Amino acid sequence: MERNDYLKMLVEEMHSTTMATIGADGHPQTRVIDMMLWDEKGVYFLTAKGKAFYAQLMEQGYVAISATKDKKAVSLRGRIQNTHSEKLDEIFEKNPYMQKIYPGDTRAALEVFRLYEAEGEYFDISDPSHIVRDTILIGGAEQSMAGYEVGNECIGCKLCFAVCPQKCIDITRIPVVIDQHQCLHCGRCAETCPKGTIRKRGQ
Repeated sequence: MERNDYLKMLVEEMHSTTMATIGADGHPQTRVIDMMLWDEKGVYFLTAKGKAFYAQLMEQGYVAISATKDKKAVSLRGRIQNTHSEKLDEIFEKNPYMQKIYPGDTRAALEVFRLYEAEGEYFDISDPSHIVRDTILIGGAEQSMAGYEVGNECIGCKLCFAVCPQKCIDITRIPVVIDQHQCLHCGRCAETCPKGTIRKRGQ
């Protein structure tokens, strides 16, 4: 699937997300926030200007969100911007339940935020013996290097494949190659490698 497929899934199928910011006490805080719209510029949500959550968004300009449904998950972390009332009417049209929460002109209490630059992932365990993992990028965000990779010291002993829960290591090549789209990031391969050549990516 492509980035837009994941954003559509997040907004239209999962919809309600757990969103994290940092509270006034310096500790993480989470709350459930609905994702209202998506487009080429990012993902949109809203909140009332009088809430502590609004103040955190304005001060921090950064959030982390996670959503899950039917053993499929989308997570994103990145920068947000306040777009004020931009797309507010469209949000109410596409999410008619909001009209009952904020009837008439009471919607003026709300402001829209866009997650415009973010990095995250799609994770699917609906088929436990064949998991799927993929990267999601919005805007100019850069992909972080998660998971494990195999160095040139690999001797092709195949011990890593023997302990891999997903059998996602191609042992027909030397060095062997880990399929990052199926890897659980459990680290068993690195623990087992007699040459110590399997390392976390980005290190």
